[in-house]
Amino acid sequence: MQTNKGKLILEFLYKSVLLLVCFLSAYFITSIVVFPKNLQFIEGEKQYLNFKLPIKAIIEAESITTLKINDKEISTNAEFNLYKSTEVVSNEAGSASMTLNAFGIDVKEISLDFLPSSSIIPSGSTIGVKINTDGVMVLGTGYVNSVNGVSKKPAEGILKAGDTILKINNAEVKSKEDFQNIIESSEGDILLTYKRDDDIFENEITPIVCKEDYVRKIGIWVRDSTRGIGTMTYYDPVTHEFGALGHGIVDVDTKQLMNIKEGSVYKTIVTGVKRGENGIPGELEGQFQGNEIIGEINKNSYMGIYGTLNEEDSYLLPQETMKVALQSEIVEGPATIYANVSGERIEEFDIYIEVVNRFSKDDTKGMVIKITDPRLLNITGGIVQGMSGSPIIQNNKIAGAVTHVFVQDPTKGYGIFIENMLKQ
Repeated sequence: MQTNKGKLILEFLYKSVLLLVCFLSAYFITSIVVFPKNLQFIEGEKQYLNFKLPIKAIIEAESITTLKINDKEISTNAEFNLYKSTEVVSNEAGSASMTLNAFGIDVKEISLDFLPSSSIIPSGSTIGVKINTDGVMVLGTGYVNSVNGVSKKPAEGILKAGDTILKINNAEVKSKEDFQNIIESSEGDILLTYKRDDDIFENEITPIVCKEDYVRKIGIWVRDSTRGIGTMTYYDPVTHEFGALGHGIVDVDTKQLMNIKEGSVYKTIVTGVKRGENGIPGELEGQFQGNEIIGEINKNSYMGIYGTLNEEDSYLLPQETMKVALQSEIVEGPATIYANVSGERIEEFDIYIEVVNRFSKDDTKGMVIKITDPRLLNITGGIVQGMSGSPIIQNNKIAGAVTHVFVQDPTKGYGIFIENMLKQ
């Protein structure tokens, strides 16, 4: 009896240890996989690695001669334990590499970039945005009723929502009008050149003469432009470049990132606010100020839109520069945002950073923030459409920008690290 009891205890201990080993192994592997491939620092500023991983790291200086680890200058490489907080500083811009080593095996290579110290202007100004696509974007495919009474789908199996048509019969398609005119005046099959994700394709399609208006069609709906309002996050007074929104402009129907050919930024005034409620997102209502273009957009990425502001229009923005906060400096706690929710006035409102997720797979969701300012809650109910791009300030540094609202709780939303916006 005693022997059986002892066996049961040993079996229980064995299974417990095995379960613990499996858990720790899974935790270890997950930690390695999600560990960022690139870390950024600012020259002359002390940064800390606080990853609390039971592995070793080896840093090797590449183009830096003043790299210090835990206040000790290194000439070749330095080895330390990632479980402990590690201080890193370089008084010059450059790069280094860090190798993660577990049980004597190199498991991952990390690049370290030490960026020149710089300051940018956090904006918070609402702007009008209008972009024209590079070609025309396909919204969907459908039937064409032919003159002989047969309904057909000419584009089925060839085009799909989100594709961008660049050329027809080698003629550039710059607008919906181009698209329609080229097809209507064509004869026989047409050759389409189109972009899907990052790939270019060519395919022939046979247009159908439509029964209703006797016009050749291929049965697709297209869009060539879009417009709306958002918030400018930052402005560089030296280069006159700006970043805005904190997320890309996607087509409302296809949910695909729009490939832009050209875009413009307009002076805008906020004329009203539709308050957000649980389950119903609110929005800023704005009005473009005539045709007053104050800048151009040259890039639409998943982390925001980017372009150049007319130098003579920079007076419309705040003039106070601010240093950039890297991911490692941002902490859970009080912060503020700059937002324009009435007229043209930019105001500062209190928020709280509830979560800092340095391992997020979605770069636009590095922070979870909560609006705590009673004034803003009274005006908007929280985060509303049009506030995307509002800069997040913590410890007198620009830390990031508002990106998304929690639809079921508009007082909360996501934020992107400013570091990720500047990478673009």
